[in-house]
Amino acid sequence: MKTVKKLFFYFLIPFVCASCHNSSRKTVENDFHLSDNEITIAQGFSICRADDFVKVTIKNPWQGASDVSFDHYLIPKGSPLPKGIDSSMAIFVPIEKIVCMSTTHASMISALGETTSIKGMSGINLAYSQAIAELVEKRQISEVGYESNLNTEVLIKISPDLTMMYGIGNESVGHINKMKEIGIKTMFNADYLEIDPLGKAEWIKLFGELYCKRDIADSIFNSIANAYDSLKNFIHNNATHRPSILLGLPFKDTWFVSPGNSFINTLINDAGGEYLWKDTYSNVSMPYGLESVFVKAVNADYWLNIGTVEKASEISMLDKRLENLKCFTDGRLYNNNKRTNKNGGNDFWESGALSPHIILKDIASILHPELFPEYEPYYYRKIY
Repeated sequence: MKTVKKLFFYFLIPFVCASCHNSSRKTVENDFHLSDNEITIAQGFSICRADDFVKVTIKNPWQGASDVSFDHYLIPKGSPLPKGIDSSMAIFVPIEKIVCMSTTHASMISALGETTSIKGMSGINLAYSQAIAELVEKRQISEVGYESNLNTEVLIKISPDLTMMYGIGNESVGHINKMKEIGIKTMFNADYLEIDPLGKAEWIKLFGELYCKRDIADSIFNSIANAYDSLKNFIHNNATHRPSILLGLPFKDTWFVSPGNSFINTLINDAGGEYLWKDTYSNVSMPYGLESVFVKAVNADYWLNIGTVEKASEISMLDKRLENLKCFTDGRLYNNNKRTNKNGGNDFWESGALSPHIILKDIASILHPELFPEYEPYYYRKIY
């Protein structure tokens, strides 16, 4: 998954286009009775029901987007197109063939038992899943490229029912239009923008609708939410201190800092820690000079999510001053790249969106080992 790429895009200008606020919306909502939104935590999409279809609205699907939305109408296969719905906005379900632009999407599809429906992916060599790797080896999943370099010939050959995309900025609408020109339907997935870890996981309900497996998706999400909340309460009731946390790594003397309104801050807080930038707010990652970060983090207790670092010496090579951070001298360096394949594909960004309870336990076991004496982290490993 091109997660790093996502984190470094900074699109600050709101964008509104005719396709985002379609003209048929008013007609549809006047002609049909829609249920209330069924999504309880996620902010990036909604699901409402009518007798003949399910309306899915994707909201602000890239960093910095404001008042941008895309409506889709999921209609059972074999049913007529309801009056007032534009055919370009209709998706007939259950879908049988899908193209995924992110391995995160693939992990949710696999959780529903629909791995074989994946016919194309971006960055197939980055997929950590063994099941997906086997389908790639059998040439049942094809590489489709990225964004402006999409392989339209491969997409036309696959002829998917849907291509699941992630937004990286205003130009993403151009990619959608390109897909429309070749007759391929698209949908944005903005799970990576969710602030609440359970909000990320709730996106499995979208896939539940696409595959007509609503009950299974609901069951999976409820199980995750129950496990997460139970663990969070245990930590809250038993942790006796809250260590301070530094995240990330500088890139050419600039440190792109996750703001306080980010999912990783929520995880750290729920795990009984204090993120150094917990009081900040931004719609994008915040660029800081290395020196300003050093001053703020000099006494940080732990350093987590350290890019692709595998050895402490790699940090030293970036800047010797970083060796003077308390977390470095104390040897409290932990990275979320324990499950990485030979091509650099990191399962933290693949299955992690659907496993916030596991990530929470990983982080909590690092910050409060006394609470989990026998636990071995799943996604995290100590850096020496």
